[in-house]
Amino acid sequence: MTAPRALPAPHDTPLDLGGRTALVTGAAGGIGRACALRLAAAGAKVRAVDRDAAGLEALAAAAADLGGAVEPHVLDLTDLDAAESAAAGTDVLVNNAGLQLVRPIEEFPPDVFHTVLTVMLEAPFRLIRGALPHMYGQGWGRVVNISSVHGLRASAYKSAYVAAKHGLEGLSKTAALEGAAHGVTSNCVNPGYVRTALVEKQIADQARAHGIPAERVVSEVLLQDSAVKRLIEPEEVAQAVAYLCGPQASFVTGASLVMDGGWTAH
Repeated sequence: MTAPRALPAPHDTPLDLGGRTALVTGAAGGIGRACALRLAAAGAKVRAVDRDAAGLEALAAAAADLGGAVEPHVLDLTDLDAAESAAAGTDVLVNNAGLQLVRPIEEFPPDVFHTVLTVMLEAPFRLIRGALPHMYGQGWGRVVNISSVHGLRASAYKSAYVAAKHGLEGLSKTAALEGAAHGVTSNCVNPGYVRTALVEKQIADQARAHGIPAERVVSEVLLQDSAVKRLIEPEEVAQAVAYLCGPQASFVTGASLVMDGGWTAH
C-alpha cells in the first residue's frame, strides 16, 4: 500500500508562485484585475490580457506599487490564433474575459451570440490548448475558469451567456480528466453577481427587460434567490482562484467552486 504523501500544514503554505507565469484574460477590470493583482502578489509574473490598453497600464502600475509584476498584453480574444499563441509558456491560466447582453431569444442578435460564444468558450479552449504543452512538459499547471452560477443554472434572457458558461464547465472538466496524469488541474469558480462593470450594465439591461426601475433590479431580480443579500466583491473571487493555485488544492480538479450566497441551494 502506498504511504500517504505528507503535505505541509495550511498555516505553513502561503501561496508562492515565484518563478511562475500566469495569464489572466479580461484583466483590465473587475474579477480579472483582482485576480491579476492577487497572483502578482504571490510572486507570479502576470501576463494581463485585455482589449483595454489604458486599463492594463493602470493595472500594471497598481501591481508595481504593491511590488508585483504585470505585463500588459493588448489582445482581442476574437483573434483566436493570437489567443492561443499568447498562452504559450503559461503555468497558471485564468480564463475570465466575458461579456453579457440581456435579451429574449427571439430578439437576441445572432452576431452577438456568436461573439459571446467565441470570447467565452472558444477562446478559453484555444488558450488552454496553447498553455497545455508547457504545463505537461513540466508536470505542473493550473487552469482556473471563471464560470458563474449560470454555468450550473439558467436565467431567462441570457441565452448566450448561459450557453457559454455551461460549455465552459464541460471544457474545464474535460481538461481536468486529460491533465490529471500530467500534474495539471482544471477547475471552475462559480460566483453569483459580482460588483463589476459587467453587472452594472446587466442591472440596466434587466431593468429594461423586466420593465422595472434599475434600483429594484438588485433586490428583486439579481439577489431574489440569494440567501446573502449583497454583491460579491472581485477580491473574494480572486482569493478562490488563489486557493485553487495553491498546494492545498492539488487534489481538487474537475470541480466547480460555487460562491453564490446560497442561490443554488434552493
